[in-house]
Amino acid sequence: MNATVPEGGGVQVVETVFLLLLLFVAGFTGLARRLKIPYPIVLVVGGLVLGFIPHVPKLELSPDVVFLVILPPLLFSAAFLTSWRDFRYNLVSIAMLALGLVAFTVQGVAAMAHWLLPGFTWELGLVLGAVLREE
Repeated sequence: MNATVPEGGGVQVVETVFLLLLLFVAGFTGLARRLKIPYPIVLVVGGLVLGFIPHVPKLELSPDVVFLVILPPLLFSAAFLTSWRDFRYNLVSIAMLALGLVAFTVQGVAAMAHWLLPGFTWELGLVLGAVLREE
């Protein structure tokens, strides 16, 4: 993995932090099952709490590592476990959210750019919104 090693530490520090994070993920997932709360909610709240712990080495992951190594297995497992009957039932809602939210975001960025930047046309705002949405 392409993780930036903190100053004064070596690969052992990175390995220790990753191991502790893995243990916390397992613990938070178990806690979510016990409390019967969706595990992503518990993981986000737990990650926020862990972010406030002092003296933890700061690790920076490259976005390429996240998009090429971490995200594909998560998406594959979610897609593999998806109920096709539920997916077909909710297909209209999924499509409306996917297309509607993209259009709403692009138009919102265009409106804000047109309002905040004098001389910024609506066409340029839509292009800016599309580019920012792509990022």
